[in-house]
Amino acid sequence: VGDVAHTPVAELASAITPVPGGVGPMTIAMLLQNTLQAWQQLESR
Repeated sequence: VGDVAHTPVAELASAITPVPGGVGPMTIAMLLQNTLQAWQQLESR
């Protein structure tokens, strides 16, 4: 489960996030923040 085969890339990657519990929640939070910021910029014109 996940986006990468852990064993082959373990020596090459500096970090591998676990699945589940990876960066999904942070990705969603940042997308929401960017959407809100874009809306605020649009409204201030």
